[in-house]
Amino acid sequence: MYGSPLRFMDRADAGRQLATKLAAMSLRNPVVYALPRGGVPVALEIARVLRAPLDLILAKKISAPMAPELALGAVVEGEPPQIVINESIKRATQVDDAYISQARERAILELVRRRARYLGDHARIDPTGHTAIVVDDGIATGATARAALIALKNRGAIQSILAVPVAPRETLAGMAEDADTIVCLHPASYFQGVGFFYDDFHQLSDEETIGLMRQAWSEGLEAPSGLGDPTERREVVIPPVHLTGDLCVPANPRGIVLFAHGSGSSRRSPRNRAVAETLNGTGFATLLLDLLTPAEAKDRRNVFNIPLLAERLIEATLWISSEPDISDLPLGLFGASTGAGAALLAAAELGDRISAIVSRGGRPDLAGPRMSEVNAPTLLVVGGADQQVLDLNRQALARLTCEKLLRIVPNASHLFEEPGALEAVTSMASAWFQHYLLPLPGSRPLPIPEPIPRRPLAELLRAAAEPLPPLDDPLFAAAFDRFGRARIVLLGESSHGTSEFYRARAAITRRLIERHDFKLVAVEADWPDAAAIDRYVRHHPHRSPGASTFTRFPSWMWRNRDVDDFVGFLRQHNRALPAADRVAFYGLDLYSMTASIASVLAYLDRVDPEAAKVARARYSCLSPWSREPSAYGRASLSEGYALCEAPVTRILIDLLQKEIRYSQQDGQSFFDAMQNAKLVANAERYYRAMYYGARESWNLRDRYMFETLQSILTRAGPHSRVVVWAHNSHIGDARYTDMGAERGEVNIGQLCREQYGQDAALIGFGTHSGTVSAASEWDAPMEVKRVLPSRPDSFEALCHETGYERFLIDLQQGDQEALREGLSQPILERYIGVIYRPDTERWSHYSYARPADQYDAFVWLSDTHAVTPLPGQVMSGEDETYPFGL
Repeated sequence: MYGSPLRFMDRADAGRQLATKLAAMSLRNPVVYALPRGGVPVALEIARVLRAPLDLILAKKISAPMAPELALGAVVEGEPPQIVINESIKRATQVDDAYISQARERAILELVRRRARYLGDHARIDPTGHTAIVVDDGIATGATARAALIALKNRGAIQSILAVPVAPRETLAGMAEDADTIVCLHPASYFQGVGFFYDDFHQLSDEETIGLMRQAWSEGLEAPSGLGDPTERREVVIPPVHLTGDLCVPANPRGIVLFAHGSGSSRRSPRNRAVAETLNGTGFATLLLDLLTPAEAKDRRNVFNIPLLAERLIEATLWISSEPDISDLPLGLFGASTGAGAALLAAAELGDRISAIVSRGGRPDLAGPRMSEVNAPTLLVVGGADQQVLDLNRQALARLTCEKLLRIVPNASHLFEEPGALEAVTSMASAWFQHYLLPLPGSRPLPIPEPIPRRPLAELLRAAAEPLPPLDDPLFAAAFDRFGRARIVLLGESSHGTSEFYRARAAITRRLIERHDFKLVAVEADWPDAAAIDRYVRHHPHRSPGASTFTRFPSWMWRNRDVDDFVGFLRQHNRALPAADRVAFYGLDLYSMTASIASVLAYLDRVDPEAAKVARARYSCLSPWSREPSAYGRASLSEGYALCEAPVTRILIDLLQKEIRYSQQDGQSFFDAMQNAKLVANAERYYRAMYYGARESWNLRDRYMFETLQSILTRAGPHSRVVVWAHNSHIGDARYTDMGAERGEVNIGQLCREQYGQDAALIGFGTHSGTVSAASEWDAPMEVKRVLPSRPDSFEALCHETGYERFLIDLQQGDQEALREGLSQPILERYIGVIYRPDTERWSHYSYARPADQYDAFVWLSDTHAVTPLPGQVMSGEDETYPFGL
């Protein structure tokens, strides 16, 4: 089916013209397969008209040796990948099978990388029973299109169609036997290259390709079986003044854009919502936020209070960094009118945390002199008829020192109400964010290869699994004797609220204490709270704390029945032992800045009252933020320097200088005070780091926890051994997870391996379903939530397929090599923290990891239950029921 000669404005124009031809053909169950990258905008227009699913068909040419322009054949990705060889070229070039095999393997690796890059977790659409339409923006030799057509027919397509805007006549004639039908708008007798037939034939970027595919998914142009996860929309409340916002998170978001509306507007601005919906369609999460409380909005002066509006954007940025499904996304700001000034001022304070900025009809001049401190690439979009604002934006453009661009929408007014004006703004903003909202520099996402067939892997897992008896059976813990020679045994958990994880860790730890002489337990808890437990289990004198232990959110994580039972065991075990042989209990975390300050001052009051006066004056720097330490980070950000770093560090130095004198009086008390002082110094840095992104604060926290662990081991002596309780995300080696490979994060497990090698044993835990104690938001009440059954494509599902209720997999080098090889490929793994959101579980709680490299062993507990929390309020007679007041 050949048409008359044509020229095309761009690929979308060509796609619409092709769609008209195809729509008249009454095709049966059509699926549109685009050859990326150039074929995607053409195919999207066809899919829209036909209302057909859109997928990519990825093919890579195999060039003849010494003649790269000569197509020997092509490889088409799939399960399994298919190769098409031009036998005549093979004979003419005398290529052997070894060359083809090596070229095939290289091509497959590249195709796998490209599918993961373009499509993420979207499964390919099976062509069986469908009319497969292969689309490109034009073909020259047709090698890859020919391979795609053949592969789709081999996979069960009932009809194959090649749809291209332009191609040489002789190429089309040669492809007649490979396609059932050819639709070409311009079969050219005189062919000078595909680009010759387009006015706009720019090379598409990966970002544009991804954005176009996401547009298709947002419009429902994907497999009808619902392969993708739905877009989640929820109303959120941003602390500390409880601002209301509308958050929209599409499946597998590529970034997030925070909106700052202008004067006289709100988060419900139809113009901003139109921009947000387009960004959602291209895969970006969006947060539209009211920057003023209802009371503040009544005072008109506040809409021009740029520092206040910027502060609200910074608080929203901090909130984003605390949300599990969006915390690691690159962040952009979209500001309109006065909101643009606030966005630029916030960006000046947040530095590299902001990846891109777009101003729509904005007042960038309101950011004042700090405009020159903005690092993020900034796009200024102004209406051509908005002369006063245009002049201000031209002046701002000259003052900005970052990458910048001024775009003018012809004849548009300030509100962009003219036909097509807002659409132009939306298109510009979308392109800017697609180009600049990219993963962290230097990140290396885990490659997502062709998965090993699940059945053989499940069978290998079942064969390697060591079934375990019930948790209270002594033989359960005996299975872990193999780790008794390690210096550090790290026991994980895949949620912070599962009873069986605590009970299993308690049983294993008890065995290591009783049979292998472990004398230290260190947990993912704050030092002062754990110190109260330590004094109790080691029968030291009770010191009345300012507040009862473990009452800060999330209190159920340690203040629960299972921990209480384990603490009782430690106390009973230690009762008959000499003080030097008693098992100690320590906390590794740093959230207790206020309690740690109180502990340092209490210690100095006892041993050196004059030093206590000096320390009290120095710590007073932090007093204004004692109830909300995160606000300290915000204040330091505004001032441009660390307000309290010097005084809190000075206290630590003073303690170190007086170590000999103080420790002679009471070495354990001095060690406790020293660790509290270190905690305060690190917490001060942590609360500042929170405003610069999740990676910075995560790394500071885990490095602090590792350094605390080292301090505990050093104090206990060179032969000391410790059991660590922490979440899988902390104890599994970060290098073999998305958090390390893609986001540049480190964790305790990685640091222990790097420092201690095989003397560190990393043991992960997982479950299939049940219940869990968790909250829906940070600082929200605890709920008992149902844990969804694990996803079919996850590591947990593989474990569930074994049919065992409980088992242990030993993943150490030298054992189970076939299984290790299979589990060294990236696979989804579930992580539930103190917040659990089942509705967005894929994006909130699953991440890729390589379990065989991440852990030394893995414990499977198929059905689990929520922990039982202890009351948070201490009853009368606390001293008699210490440490939990029950």
